Amino acid sequence: QVQLVESGGGWVQAGGSLRLSCVASGSSFRFNPIGWYRQAPGNQRELVAFITNGGAITYGDPVKGRFTISRDNDKNTTVYLQMNTLKPEDTAVYYCHVQYTNYWGKGTLVTVSS
Repeated sequence: QVQLVESGGGWVQAGGSLRLSCVASGSSFRFNPIGWYRQAPGNQRELVAFITNGGAITYGDPVKGRFTISRDNDKNTTVYLQMNTLKPEDTAVYYCHVQYTNYWGKGTLVTVSS
């Protein structure tokens, strides 16, 4: 059974940092690009970042220079999102997604207070 389990969300003041993790299990995703998306209340889901198995990275414009995505393909594929200099507008539910599939995690809430 495929599972994508996110963790690391929480509450932080503006300017602070959080690190999200996504563990992908139940299948081998070492060759798939895996990404982070987010959805704030009333907004559409948007790309935060994704990373290919070769390490090529794409960031959404709002997070460039502040967020860093990385991955580890040992046993289960784990994808991390280091979020620095957080802003209130980063408040959202953050989802892990295996690109080109229907596999999504259940999300982890990030709340940034001003």
